[in-house]
Amino acid sequence: MKKLLTTMVAAVACYATVASAAEIKPAVVYDLGGKFDRSFNQSAHTGAEKYKEDTGTAYRDFEIQNDSQREQAMRNFARRGMNPIVVIGFSQASALEKVAAEFPDTDFAIVDSVVDLPNVQSILFKEQEGSFLVGILAAMASKTHKVGFIGGMDIPLIHKFSCGYTEGVKHADPNTEVLVNMTGTTGAAWNDPVKGGELAKSQFDRGVDVVYHAAGGTGVGVLQAAADAGKLGIGVDSNQNALHPGSVLTSMLKRVDVAVYQAFEDAANGKWHSGTTVLGLKDGGVDWALDENNEKLITDDMKAAVAKAKEEIIDGSLKVHDYMTDSACPM
Repeated sequence: MKKLLTTMVAAVACYATVASAAEIKPAVVYDLGGKFDRSFNQSAHTGAEKYKEDTGTAYRDFEIQNDSQREQAMRNFARRGMNPIVVIGFSQASALEKVAAEFPDTDFAIVDSVVDLPNVQSILFKEQEGSFLVGILAAMASKTHKVGFIGGMDIPLIHKFSCGYTEGVKHADPNTEVLVNMTGTTGAAWNDPVKGGELAKSQFDRGVDVVYHAAGGTGVGVLQAAADAGKLGIGVDSNQNALHPGSVLTSMLKRVDVAVYQAFEDAANGKWHSGTTVLGLKDGGVDWALDENNEKLITDDMKAAVAKAKEEIIDGSLKVHDYMTDSACPM
């Protein structure tokens, strides 16, 4: 495991160019929202494209339009000899359990869920750690002492983002209030930018001046509403700072791109493994984004506060609660 995580850190830094040691035919099955959702799925697409650029290895991908297509897409890729097949999102788990069992000689990976089969690699992230950091920034940037969170589908994973964010806010300023809304209870909640915008406007009407989303394509509407209202948004998964330069305070980076790249590379180099990998700040799996689009929004004090928290999380002296362990948030 230690060797794997060391490789992950190197991949985050530069996606080291490699020549495939074996012929592979990789494939990606995206979750609802599509590969250009500017968030979760798009991060996976970026990783696949980067691997193609570095190695010349082509890949296939599929954007599902409804839940019934999950199993069909995986099975079709497996029948065509695609290997490895990487599926994006917890909602793929039940379909993957069926298909991976049918094709024991095909290597699969799933992001955001655990499927306990000998030919499946499960990749999880410590989203609470990255969310804690952007929570610090939100509290320090807020002038009203009210910040918001808008999630996509109301599931434990998104509460994991929300709880970490709230902890970070309270760590920086115990008196700052956090308003939380979820978009819906079905997969449609990931791709409803209109509703995302409406929820953001409702929070602004209640005094929020910084809002963080973990809502996939729905979050595009959240960030647009923040820009229109002269408020600050916080992006997620991919670096969304450039969507509204000067209006997006930062983005919580969840390196799904690195996970996809590494899955392809491991298969090519004969290092494929099953089991569960969990990536956090220490492993380069999550972080926050600072670039030319938001640098004027981030003060030296904010940088210092986040750097200190990041160091303490990595060395273990600061623990960020994982909502998934007890379905509760201590804040």
